[in-house]
Amino acid sequence: MKNSFFNENTFDDLINEIRYVYKSDKRPWIIGYSGGKDSTTVVELVYEMLLSLPIDERTKNVYIISSDTLIENPLIKIYMSKMNKMLGEAAEKDNLPLTSCIVTPDAHNTFWANVIGKGFPTPRMNGTFRWCTDRLKIAPSAKKITEIICNEGEEAVVLLGVRKAESIARKRRIEGRELSTRLLNRHETISNAYVYNPIVELTTDDVWDVLLEHNSGKTPWGSDNSELLELYSDADSGECPFAGMSNSGQTKTCGQSRFGCWVCTVVKEDKSLNGFIRTGHRELIPLAEFRAWLMSIRDKEEYREKKRRDGKVYRTQDGHMGFGPFNWEARKLILTKLLETQRKMNYQLITLDELKAIDEIWDNELDLSRRILVDLYYKITGERLPWDKYKEPLIDMETVVLLENLCNESDVPMELIRNMILSVYKNKNYANPKILRKDLEKLINQDWLHYEVKEKIENEDS
Repeated sequence: MKNSFFNENTFDDLINEIRYVYKSDKRPWIIGYSGGKDSTTVVELVYEMLLSLPIDERTKNVYIISSDTLIENPLIKIYMSKMNKMLGEAAEKDNLPLTSCIVTPDAHNTFWANVIGKGFPTPRMNGTFRWCTDRLKIAPSAKKITEIICNEGEEAVVLLGVRKAESIARKRRIEGRELSTRLLNRHETISNAYVYNPIVELTTDDVWDVLLEHNSGKTPWGSDNSELLELYSDADSGECPFAGMSNSGQTKTCGQSRFGCWVCTVVKEDKSLNGFIRTGHRELIPLAEFRAWLMSIRDKEEYREKKRRDGKVYRTQDGHMGFGPFNWEARKLILTKLLETQRKMNYQLITLDELKAIDEIWDNELDLSRRILVDLYYKITGERLPWDKYKEPLIDMETVVLLENLCNESDVPMELIRNMILSVYKNKNYANPKILRKDLEKLINQDWLHYEVKEKIENEDS
């Protein structure tokens, strides 16, 4: 594998620069580790640098943070968990001030809590309402970084595996943040953190040289980077021509695929998931089928509310009523199919903490019986959730049916009655009656209710 970088700059040059930055101050280091080729290169270089230092010069803590969105591709998640464990054990054995951890989003803010619990429509391919990245990846990592800074001191240095060669747009963003004659850039969102990009000038071939040529592809923590190469190869449908030529005549290299969330709806085709399936990982087929179905129902009228979560209504440019979140029937259907897929694969796709969070959201917003989720879970899995026996109905199902019939007879929206009952229950312990009154007034004055009343009057007049 020939490339320009290692003709001019050696592996030792990289280690020397990283060592220089490490010893320049007392700020702790935080490495964002995704398990991909670039972040693995950063971790390997930093680990080698720490090993090269005398014990008394290993003065700063290094934290390796991996982000698990809870919807990671199973193959990548298994690999990440393995690397996290190996890094921790090896660092302890080698007496390095290095710790590795995996962060996850809060249970009430995961992908499934937002989609199934709150009814958030899945992110669009055109980028509008792309709520997932910040909630699932950025926020959990930022929270952990902030905690480390609070425990360690006033500032920290974050190491990222970003490279100018990845794309023209990324190159411009990186260059736009660079501080003249300095190796560190200010973090975009965390004011008391700086960013160091040790492999920013490397090409993709350079990265693979570090991973596969140095130390025969073995990492200092005991893994073999050929396993990572195999993941990339499988994600690329088995094609990995290091020196091959594309149809356009440009040299192709491994690692062009990105390992994303298996249920990602931002892209039309999940190339890595389909690549894994084409190279023999047929156990992932149910994930691809579920993803395709979830994308297919996103913009169907029968699955969406005609109002937003705050009760506001709007019209589209063509004059139609705009969609809001997934309705309750859709949310129950999504959970049903997700649990069926989980049972089919015998692999956890939704955690108990997420189910608990969804159950709480439904109790607060939708379910007067307070039994829908736990009974649905039992029906599909044959097992009872740990909190099942504590679930007492707010109103028994017989009374709920009676209320629904009365609402139909009186032409009163059952949703309004349900929301008012839930409001009374939520505010029952407040001594000040103004709190309940204010909440009820807010419900009565929501856009959607006024719109329905106006529509009925207009229909009667006509």
